[in-house]
Amino acid sequence: MKQAYRYTKTVRIWLIIGLLMLIGQVVLGGITRLTGSGLSITSWEIITGIFPPIGKQQWLEAFELYKKTPQYHKINSAFTLSDFKFIYFWEYLHRLWVRILGLIFLIPFIIFLVRKKINFFLVKRLLIVIFLTGLTASAGWIMVMSGLVDRPWVNAYKLTLHFILAIITLGAMAWVLSDVYRLENRSQRNKNKFVGLLIAITFIQMIFAGLMSGMKAGLYYPSWPSMNGKVVPGVLLDLSNWNWNNMTNYDNFDFAPALVQFIHRLLAYIILALTVYFYFKKRNTMYTRAIKWLTTTYILVYIQVLLGILTLINIKTRIPMFYAIMHQLTGILFLLSLLFLFFSLRKKNLYKA
Repeated sequence: MKQAYRYTKTVRIWLIIGLLMLIGQVVLGGITRLTGSGLSITSWEIITGIFPPIGKQQWLEAFELYKKTPQYHKINSAFTLSDFKFIYFWEYLHRLWVRILGLIFLIPFIIFLVRKKINFFLVKRLLIVIFLTGLTASAGWIMVMSGLVDRPWVNAYKLTLHFILAIITLGAMAWVLSDVYRLENRSQRNKNKFVGLLIAITFIQMIFAGLMSGMKAGLYYPSWPSMNGKVVPGVLLDLSNWNWNNMTNYDNFDFAPALVQFIHRLLAYIILALTVYFYFKKRNTMYTRAIKWLTTTYILVYIQVLLGILTLINIKTRIPMFYAIMHQLTGILFLLSLLFLFFSLRKKNLYKA
């Protein structure tokens, strides 16, 4: 059996920064969505897009491009240049962040590779993360394009694809870190099948979270514990509504938003129950590192559910940004803690294989 490859502290910190930057990118994406900023920049320029408009003339030119979009004509026709600058800022910051992320990843990656601070095993893993990051960015542009023709918003399903690819990228980065920090089941007493099931359900929940955001489903049923006074919305009880057209026509009919929010709530209760059950069953049987991740998931699931409720009941004419962003961030941290718990319970670290 090979000895585990030991990485320097610098490499480990670099990888943690990478994970934090990825989390920040997803959070910025949420802010961009909530502020309606995603369609403010109508082109994707790899190099020249690094710089925002400079001077009034360039700002007016950028504003004129935005005025050609359906979002401006159908929703924001009263926008002033100052209003446009606000939404431009968030989309610009979102795109700038991913460029900075690329540099933080690429430059140290090359340096560590040349200096032989990372081995081939880690290189392969990081190439997967880089590929997924690029794929997520490409899906993001496809998403933006869906809102530049006819519709004043991006397509909810394409937004969800973009979001899920970002979540998969975060998962891949967690995988890398778990190997670098040699997470493994040292007690050999616990199995991770139940955690794997919980991760799978949470991943499905993330899909519905993306659809919730894309369809603005929270606006339709801003109440708790009922959905506008009912356990199951009436629109879901009418079997004639169960057709694909209603799933795609979510802007004009509330069947899809009702279904998405109902399932999102149901999955939240299931995840809460399973997490609490697993915590009380295993909290005294795991070794120290695993129990820390288990406790983290236990705490985060309560916070996550509470933030979801606060987001709903504080909806007026729009989604409350603070609660919604914290809800999204906590959901990401909950999934990551589950992943690290899962890796902590595996039989051996693959670096030793």
